[in-house]
Amino acid sequence: MIDVRKILAEVCEDDAVYEEGIDLIDSGLLDSLAFVELFDRLEDEGIFLQPTRIDRNALRTPEGIERLIADYEEGKYNC
Repeated sequence: MIDVRKILAEVCEDDAVYEEGIDLIDSGLLDSLAFVELFDRLEDEGIFLQPTRIDRNALRTPEGIERLIADYEEGKYNC
């Protein structure tokens, strides 16, 4: 299992991603450039997601991203 929060902290350059329930989009931590870097880093870890096929709400919180990746790893999410 990859450490999603560590990747987010590096991509967003902010440890606020460790706060429970933080909204990454509304807080401005995850902007369009950070999205690109996040997906690039996930690909480096073997997680291949197509951003256009993901509900943006799944990317609002670190917990949502962790669930998305867990679903992907379990074969529940095919994109």
